[in-house]
Amino acid sequence: MLELNQIRKVFHPGTVNARTAIDGLDLKLEKGDYVTVIGGNGAGKSTLLNAIAGTFPLDAGTITLDGRNITGMPEYKRAAFLGRVFQDPMMGTAPTMMIEENLALAARRGKFRGLKWGISGKERAEYKKLLGTLELGLEERMSVKVSLLSGGQRQALTLLMASLKLPKLLLLDEHTAALDPVTAAKVLDITDRIVTENGLTTLMVTHNMRDAIAHGNRLIMMDAGRVVLDIAGEDKKKLTVPELMALFSKVSAADEANDKMLLT
Repeated sequence: MLELNQIRKVFHPGTVNARTAIDGLDLKLEKGDYVTVIGGNGAGKSTLLNAIAGTFPLDAGTITLDGRNITGMPEYKRAAFLGRVFQDPMMGTAPTMMIEENLALAARRGKFRGLKWGISGKERAEYKKLLGTLELGLEERMSVKVSLLSGGQRQALTLLMASLKLPKLLLLDEHTAALDPVTAAKVLDITDRIVTENGLTTLMVTHNMRDAIAHGNRLIMMDAGRVVLDIAGEDKKKLTVPELMALFSKVSAADEANDKMLLT
C-alpha cells in the first residue's frame, strides 16, 4: 500500500542551522498493516508523517501509495485519500461548527460541493449511528459546537472523521499524547476498533513504548532520520519495554533513550 524509497529532507540547507530530518529512508507497508513508530526527539517521526502527507516537498526519493507515485502531489490533493489525527486535540476539527457539521465536512472530502441542503435526514441518522460506536454520548449532542467538547471527545471525533471515508492510509501523530491516561486508553481502544474493523493501513507515532508494543502488528524504531529497527508478528508480541530499551540503545549507539520514551 505504501512504499518510501530513499526519501530525504534537509531543513535550512546551506546554513548553520541545517538539519537532516530524514536521511535516505526506505519503508514498505502492506495493505492492512498497523505500524507503531517510536524514537527519541528529533528522530524524524513527525517529519516522516508530514512527508507522506505532503506538508513539504522532499529533497530526494519517491513516495508511492497504492501503486501511484504521489511524490510531487500537493497536500490538498493527498487529503482526498489520506486520513490524519494530530497531537493537539484543537486541530482536525472546526471548533465553531456543530458535531454533525464536522462529520458532514469529513463525508464530503474530495467530492464536489453543490448548493443543496447541507445535511439530509438520512445523513443525520448515519452520523448518529457512527457516533454511538464511540460510546461517549456524542450521538445525543450532535448540535453542540465542537469547541465545547473535552480533549478526549474531540480526538475521538477527529479519529472518526479521519477514517469516515476509509482512507488508503491513516496517519496518527501522537494523537493521545495530550490526553490524561484514562482518556488516552479510551481513545486507543477506539483507534484499534476502527483500524481493525475497516482494515485500514495505519502509521501511529507514539512516545509510549508500552503502547507501541501493545498496539498494531508491526513496530518500527527511528533514529537520525532512518528506520533502525523493524519488528513484526510474534516477535513484536513477545517484546517487553526493557528489551525494547536495550534494542534502542544498541541500534542507535546511544547510552540511554530519550526520557520521553520512558513514559508509560
